[in-house]
Amino acid sequence: MKGLISSKKKKNMKIETLELGNYYHIYNRGNNGSNIFFEEENYAYFLRLYQKYISPVANTLAWCLMRNHFHFLVYLKEESEINRTDFKYSTRSEVSSVDPSRQFSHFFNAYTQAINKKYSRTGSLLEKPFERKRITSEDYLKKLISYIHNNPVHHSIAKNISSYPWTSYHEFLRQEENIVKKKEVLELFDDLENFKHYHQKEHTIEPFQDLEP
Repeated sequence: MKGLISSKKKKNMKIETLELGNYYHIYNRGNNGSNIFFEEENYAYFLRLYQKYISPVANTLAWCLMRNHFHFLVYLKEESEINRTDFKYSTRSEVSSVDPSRQFSHFFNAYTQAINKKYSRTGSLLEKPFERKRITSEDYLKKLISYIHNNPVHHSIAKNISSYPWTSYHEFLRQEENIVKKKEVLELFDDLENFKHYHQKEHTIEPFQDLEP
């Protein structure tokens, strides 16, 4: 796949900026570990904002929303893959430049402002800066997809992967495409059955311990 290094032993790289044409694990939690979702509609609204601000610059491979944190696995599109007229929030017909970090900031700020207004709160909702980790191997990418989908199980919020509603795992079991790029992800696992089987297997989460909120 584009932007990946085949070696399974490739060491993790320290990422200072988000660069187009690469895969990233984007994750964060509430300020001081506090909740960022207070009722069901908050989750749906968060995803609608994600579609508005992030979909123009990124393809999404997996996501999970938990009460006080979230995970997204994205591929940041290259310049040639970006349609500048997709930036619906801009008052201009076409944005002059594309900065993925700025897009995420717009997204998080929009959600924070809406939550603060709805619940009469003030101040930061999310920790800053948001966490990002570049993914450079296909093996790590597959494990990360499974890790993200199994996050509610790891946190003992759900007994199994299918019983928690706010992950992209369910998108792969439906016909229509919503947020994730199903075809691209399923090609990693060969087909849907292998995808489901892989998610049921035990995978060490040691490489992800530093990602826990």
